[in-house]
Amino acid sequence: MLAGLAAVKSSALPERVCPVSMFFARCLFKMSSHNPLLRLEQRAAEADQIIEYLKQQVQLLKEKAIIQANVREEKKLMVENAKLKNDVEELKKQLLEKEKKRGVRDVAMPSGETSAETCSKPIPPAPLGPAPSTSPAVAVQSPPPKDEGKKKKPEKKGGEKAEKKQEASSQDDAKVDVSRLDLRVGCIISAIKHPDADSLYVEQVDVGEAAPRTVVSGLVKHIPLDQMQNRMAVLMCNLKPAKMRGVVSQAMVMCASSPDKIEILDPPSGAEPGDRITFQGFPGEPDKELNPKKKVWEQVQPELCTDGQCVATYKGAAFEVVGKGVCKAQTMSNSGIK
Repeated sequence: MLAGLAAVKSSALPERVCPVSMFFARCLFKMSSHNPLLRLEQRAAEADQIIEYLKQQVQLLKEKAIIQANVREEKKLMVENAKLKNDVEELKKQLLEKEKKRGVRDVAMPSGETSAETCSKPIPPAPLGPAPSTSPAVAVQSPPPKDEGKKKKPEKKGGEKAEKKQEASSQDDAKVDVSRLDLRVGCIISAIKHPDADSLYVEQVDVGEAAPRTVVSGLVKHIPLDQMQNRMAVLMCNLKPAKMRGVVSQAMVMCASSPDKIEILDPPSGAEPGDRITFQGFPGEPDKELNPKKKVWEQVQPELCTDGQCVATYKGAAFEVVGKGVCKAQTMSNSGIK
């Protein structure tokens, strides 16, 4: 009996404890299910804080970079200003030394016209002995107006001389011949077609100067481009530079010309760029630059032609490079030259 009661009690106890255990189990399950969400929310908040912190750091770095760049620019400007100041001081020293060599005295500027004149004008070095005797002479010469009137007379004579010189120069200008033209041997280094004109070449020509000259020529219809490369020619170098379709031409290629044909004049063999072309019986130096108003070229050009042997001439005198020979056209005889 006792054993049976014990068995009944033991079987009844678990039934009473089961609801409590189930409650605790449910609570534990709920706690375990809420923890991952909380952790995710916490991590998200921490990530937001980190992002804001990084943004602040990036902004600070940008501001620092801007400040550093400004500081560098200021340093560069300071260095440049210092260099400029040194250059100015050196130039001042050079000016003072040159003024001393010319005899300009460094004297303080007192009030008065005579002192201003003596300080502004260079004073040549003079011996020490006669210095006291010359100073009163200067003082005596300055007041009388008669000397000034006398000094004006030679000025009139000088003006007359200048007028005579102008008349003489006008007479020289009246003598127009081929010696006024600066004709030289040149080498056409390269030639291309003008970008804005189908009938023009743009050439780079060596005429014996430090740099080649740019020349624009209307030879496209008469001479192939391959024959314009690295060839010798005769050029007139003292025409006034002229712009041709946007390109400034600094010389002119001399050619034998007819209505149907054009040939570039060939200098003699052995001629070099810069060799001057002269004419027997027409001595003289060429003008530095022909004045278009005087029309020297227009007066000389009609007398330029090739003879029966294709030799280029002016009034019968050949285009000659002294000691090397004469200039010729290839096949065109008795033709004009321009």
